Amino acid sequence: MRAHPVFGDSLIAGLLFLADLSAFAGRAPVSGGVLFLVGLLLVVPVAFRRKYPLGSSYVILFGAFLQLMTHGGMNDGIPARAGDFALAVALYTIVAYVDRQQGLVYTMALFVGTFIWAIWRIAEPASAVILTFLVAVIFGFSWALGEFVGARRAYHSELEQRLKLLETERDQQARIAVGEERSRIARELHDVVAHAVSVMVVQADGAGYAIRTKPELAEAAVKTISDTGRQALTELRRLLGVLRSEDQSGTQWAPQPDARELDNLAENCRAAGLPVRLEITGDVEHLPAGLGLGVYRIVQEALTNTLKHAGTGANAVVKVLRTDEKVVIEVTDNGFGTPHDLVAVSGGNGLIGMRERAGVLGGTLEAGPNPGGGWRVRAVLPLTAS
Repeated sequence: MRAHPVFGDSLIAGLLFLADLSAFAGRAPVSGGVLFLVGLLLVVPVAFRRKYPLGSSYVILFGAFLQLMTHGGMNDGIPARAGDFALAVALYTIVAYVDRQQGLVYTMALFVGTFIWAIWRIAEPASAVILTFLVAVIFGFSWALGEFVGARRAYHSELEQRLKLLETERDQQARIAVGEERSRIARELHDVVAHAVSVMVVQADGAGYAIRTKPELAEAAVKTISDTGRQALTELRRLLGVLRSEDQSGTQWAPQPDARELDNLAENCRAAGLPVRLEITGDVEHLPAGLGLGVYRIVQEALTNTLKHAGTGANAVVKVLRTDEKVVIEVTDNGFGTPHDLVAVSGGNGLIGMRERAGVLGGTLEAGPNPGGGWRVRAVLPLTAS
């Protein structure tokens, strides 16, 4: 009915038309054609009242004026027709769907028509007073109902606009968070690649000095350059996948952490009051620089979320498994504090950062409630970027 208002209003118009057929049983001084025409003018516009509120309302008013001029008195046997209720429907429509000013104009027209009808067509004063009062009550109810529905429509419209504005702000904040995290990742990968290039330059200079006097040292230097160059190419491929935004912050000179710093990270969390059990399987000390940094950052952010949201008395378990093809990271806690799913639904910056970092490294990340209680973060990072 809401999707197709004309259909619902057509049902109302049909009911009014069926009820209005009783007018043909009265002793009208006009032909049946005039009765039928007035009925059409009163009833048919009701079907289009929400699509064309002003136009349909004034067509109904014209039909009522034609009825006033031709028939509608006590002597006719039909002082009022069922189709005349369309006037109340039209008044409600203008108040609810247009504005009060147009509603006042329409009400004045109804008042003038009702006054003429009571004076001219109703002969008995007592009947005129009673019928006028009854008509005034009906029109007053229509105005009040229109005010109520119009206020609700305005409230819902404003609420929808506010919700759209909040959604827009949320999306903008998410995009800002993604941009900041990508910029941070780009800086870190830049440091990794810059380190590799620096090593290559130093080794190339050394090879140039030793190529004639100590060929074996030059050969070792060239081999180091080759290995470092391959690693740098891998990091460059990852770097090119990041849309780096303009960043005016200063250069970071501190060495970037890697997976070898996980023990220190766990110790810092224990000092902050979060018991952490660290389980490392496989060799994580010789991971590529960018991958090692990603492992460290994901674990760091997951433990930070545990500190923020798990509540007092929570424990965390960090498992890092390296295989021949990938590194699997799993961080779980048994917290019962602030529901983590609220953070997930709202798109917290921490989760956004972890997902972006895993995506840059060619991996995947899952975060959600742990079946046994608490929260679980699991990331799978390939050793070779796709």
